[in-house]
Amino acid sequence: MSERVDELIAVEEGAAVELAPAMESAVPPEWPGARWIGAVDLEGLSDCAWLKLLNHAGYNRARLLVREGAAVRGFVDVETPGGMLGRAVLEEAVAALPAVAPVSDRRASTPSVTVIVCTRDRPALLRGALSAILNLDYPNFDVLVVDNAAATAETRRMVSREFHDPRVALITEPAPGLSQARNAGLNHARGDIVAYTDDDVVVDQAWLREIAAGFERMPGTACVTGLVPAGELRSPAQGYFDDRVSWSKCMAPKVYSFADPPKDLPKFPFCPGAFGTGANFALDRSIALGLGGFDKALGAGTRTGGGEDIDMFTRVILEGHSLVVQPSAIVWHRHRDGLDELRTQARAYGSGLGAWLTKIVLNPRTARLALSRTPRIAWAFARSTFAGRRPRGRQGRGRGPWDGQLAQVLRLELFSVARGPLNYLLERWRGAAKML
Repeated sequence: MSERVDELIAVEEGAAVELAPAMESAVPPEWPGARWIGAVDLEGLSDCAWLKLLNHAGYNRARLLVREGAAVRGFVDVETPGGMLGRAVLEEAVAALPAVAPVSDRRASTPSVTVIVCTRDRPALLRGALSAILNLDYPNFDVLVVDNAAATAETRRMVSREFHDPRVALITEPAPGLSQARNAGLNHARGDIVAYTDDDVVVDQAWLREIAAGFERMPGTACVTGLVPAGELRSPAQGYFDDRVSWSKCMAPKVYSFADPPKDLPKFPFCPGAFGTGANFALDRSIALGLGGFDKALGAGTRTGGGEDIDMFTRVILEGHSLVVQPSAIVWHRHRDGLDELRTQARAYGSGLGAWLTKIVLNPRTARLALSRTPRIAWAFARSTFAGRRPRGRQGRGRGPWDGQLAQVLRLELFSVARGPLNYLLERWRGAAKML
């Protein structure tokens, strides 16, 4: 009997566990390196012999986030012919992952949380993000949508028509800028914890429970960040972007504190990418207010284009609080899928990094601290942050048109780092002028 017949028998007899994709993709995969993306919990497989991937058309391989209950083991990349994965193949791939300590029973603490989603004229994406948030396994949360400098009323109409849940509220922030929007949410939030995410994500059902567990990990914790893996990988641009960001690389929980600096981060606390990203983090609201909120001269929607999340993470640590990285708090992210979007993202990331470095240099305290960590700090940041790699699944060797396009993206990002200082100074000047 052929292997394919065995697969069909297994499914018919109910011996297969069905896995849903992390994100639904309306567009089929465009390249040989595409991966079906999802998660599997080893504790929930029982005696099944097969795993069946739903909506697998066009995908011959899968990337699976492997968990054991609340613990995160890592990712495996496996062949999935016909959307089927044998249990033995999965176990062989999992065996190569590092072992993790089991997560003990958690305390039942469920602090009040306000989930803040900042958005601007992207109602279709926001719809999916809100639907996942409202399905969270957490008893004590509300959702605040911040409609930032909208060009139309589409977002407000969509939320009012489709989300009648009393936990959902929408406010408007007319001043453009992600920091402006984040601050508006912070000021209007009701929860003791504010959990920030974006409109192009799907949150894991246990996201807030794991955020709450992160705050319990260490007394004095002011910030918890989580894992942000790619929710879909169907285009070369998404593959390239996923290769170069570090949002899903840390699988072990970590506690960062200025009182106990990590030995493996000589630039600590000036470590872009080590602490997390703005798509998935939570703050103790009272501490965040005490820090003055987010720097309005940083972030998307301003000349700087970004940097407000790095800035907040660093300030939390410099003020003596702990920052906890909790990999089990998972948010799936929809990476930009085209070259034009990739260029836009590269420009924003480069400028945001350059702007944040400028802020560090302009402050005597942080400037002295940064220079004491390494006299070549800017070059080290640029080298570690922008070391591009080819997207997975690329066929052949040598340089081709795609390599040339990626080289242009990298040059644009590095050029934008150099533009960051001027952009930051212009934003600071604009903010000061508005107060006159």
